[in-house]
Amino acid sequence: MITVHHLNNSRSQRILWLLEEIGLDYEIKKYMRDETTMRAPKALRDIHPLGKSPVITDGDIVVAESGAIVEYLVDTYAPALKPEAGSAVHRDYVYWMHFPEGSLMTPLLIKLLSDQIDKSKAPFFAKPIIRQVAKKMRDSFVNPELASLFGFIETQLDGREFIAGDSFSGADVQLTFPLEAAAARGGVDSRHPNILAYIARMQARPAYKAAIERGGAYGIVGS
Repeated sequence: MITVHHLNNSRSQRILWLLEEIGLDYEIKKYMRDETTMRAPKALRDIHPLGKSPVITDGDIVVAESGAIVEYLVDTYAPALKPEAGSAVHRDYVYWMHFPEGSLMTPLLIKLLSDQIDKSKAPFFAKPIIRQVAKKMRDSFVNPELASLFGFIETQLDGREFIAGDSFSGADVQLTFPLEAAAARGGVDSRHPNILAYIARMQARPAYKAAIERGGAYGIVGS
């Protein structure tokens, strides 16, 4: 039996989605973030030293990191959810498996954090400096980088139902989470109709809805 060590408001929601797509039996062990620090409890660090989520256990096997978990589950239980090795579509699949965390998530997290800095409490004399630094970071790097990334994704989704090939794959699971975050807080809007339509298609999938039913509604956060 696979156990998903599920931290509230985290990337582990997409692992539940993938398990529902595959049709595997699994159980959920839920952990709650500290309300002040938003960090995971010690109990999750007992499963994996970094205390990050998602983590799964499959018997004696422990797998952490979203991409590694998706690859493990697809390779072990659902090879049909990836294109044939050696094909051009498979190369696309590998690219889109790594792109969400490798290229997209870092500037998106920086934007989310800088937006939080604007709202955070600080001594009155320090607020203008803090906000100026955050704004400079967004204007000089984060916003242009995200605009480029979103433009690229928008183009790649033109005429496509899925991100890699003609059928649903593990890459769709990987990509949807950061795009949801971007649509909620990070700059995906009416300028990106292909991305918005893609998110809607993924969220309409029965397995996605089933994962929400089991894991609970979640907010978009950074870990």
